Amino acid sequence: MDYRTRWPASRLLAAAVAILFLVCAGSIGSLAVSMTGLTKARWLLLDQMLPAEDLVREVDTALIDQESGVRGYVLTANEDFLTPYKDGQGVEVRDIDAARRMLAPIRPDLVDDLDELARLAADWRQSYAEPLIEQVRRSGVPQTSLADAGRGKELFDRVRASADALGDRLEQAAGDARRELDRVAARQLWLLGGLGLLLVLIIAGVAVMLYRIVIAPLSGLAADVRQVSSGDYAHEVEAGGPRETVMLGEDVEAMRVRILSDLEDLRRSNSELEQFAYVASHDLQEPLRKVASFCQLLERRYSGQLDERGEQYLKFAVDGAKRMQVLINDLLAFSRVGRITREQTLVDCDELVAQVQDNYSEVIERTGATVEVADLPTVRGEESLLGGVFGNLISNALKFHGEQPPHVRVDVERTGEFWTFTISDNGIGIDTEYAERIFVIFQRLHHKDDYPGTGIGLAMCRKIIEYHGGTIWLDTSGTGPGTTFKFTLPAVEDDEQ
Repeated sequence: MDYRTRWPASRLLAAAVAILFLVCAGSIGSLAVSMTGLTKARWLLLDQMLPAEDLVREVDTALIDQESGVRGYVLTANEDFLTPYKDGQGVEVRDIDAARRMLAPIRPDLVDDLDELARLAADWRQSYAEPLIEQVRRSGVPQTSLADAGRGKELFDRVRASADALGDRLEQAAGDARRELDRVAARQLWLLGGLGLLLVLIIAGVAVMLYRIVIAPLSGLAADVRQVSSGDYAHEVEAGGPRETVMLGEDVEAMRVRILSDLEDLRRSNSELEQFAYVASHDLQEPLRKVASFCQLLERRYSGQLDERGEQYLKFAVDGAKRMQVLINDLLAFSRVGRITREQTLVDCDELVAQVQDNYSEVIERTGATVEVADLPTVRGEESLLGGVFGNLISNALKFHGEQPPHVRVDVERTGEFWTFTISDNGIGIDTEYAERIFVIFQRLHHKDDYPGTGIGLAMCRKIIEYHGGTIWLDTSGTGPGTTFKFTLPAVEDDEQ
């Protein structure tokens, strides 16, 4: 499938965000509607019905106070008893007006009942209470027996009955409002639960979609890349998913193809190098051997017949031919490191260093050198190559010594997953500015007449150590005389030994 027909990751992300936004917007809208209903139900119950019910109870109490005040005044003709009567009227008017304002928007039928209660209360006062009060006030004599007491009781009972009926209806209305509030609250809880579940499902769906469309293709591409990076360059890299992933996969595949092509070129180049090495080891050395042999024959045949300069020329020719042979052999050995591989085995470094000491025993005895060797571990590698590293570093320590007899020490310590070997001496030392230069092939710090060698030894050591997975460097942290080289090799676990 052409990557241009695929959605880019930015569009997929925008689609996922849009879905979440729409779900969240719908959820917020539903919650807003639900909250509006809940607020209205709370307002109806707490701000209207229950306060109106309390006001009607206060009106009922005010009516009782009025009746008690009238009766006390009639029995005593004392004006003080009319205070509850007058105050009760004020409370009645105030509470009925307040209740009317609360109930008018929601329950007009209850407003009619309020008006009926007010009318009956006014009728009781006009038909009975006010005339009786006026009669006692004119006579100034208490009335212990009233002819129309029965009619007054009947009128007031009608008022109380109206107040009780209104209170019952308000109580019922408040109960209905409370139940409605409970229903709205329950609906909101269910709505919240449903929206939460829906949101979780949407998020899970988006996550699964993103995983299958974005993450899974990236994981597959990463697995292919890891397989290629591990050395399987013949493994094809395929990628699906969004446009960016497909384009990245195509770029990695193109890089793999180029690397595979370069590997073929490298193999051809290595083959040519092997042919060159064969030529160098046979065809080039044969003329050098002839040159050196005939120069030596000339030296023996005409010894004493040539002047001093002629004999010096012959020595230069022989020395040059021999040095060329050594140089060619060193170059061949350098080129074979890592190219001609042998099976790596467990190498006992104690035995390896002991063998090196035995090889250089004549030099050690001649220079009066001392070589101290710590308890060395066993590592995995090619014994001949690692022996060359120890041999080169120890021989350099014996070669580049000062006026004092050489003192060489070989130490080791464990640093994580590696062994760090240290070879130090008390020789002439190396300036820190040459810390990297000394590992470059053919780089010499001294004239060949002062110290023999081809300048390949330390370059060979670096190549061998890096081939075994370690590093080598000149330790410049010391302040004393001499030279200290350090190199690392991977440690071998106990179960591998």
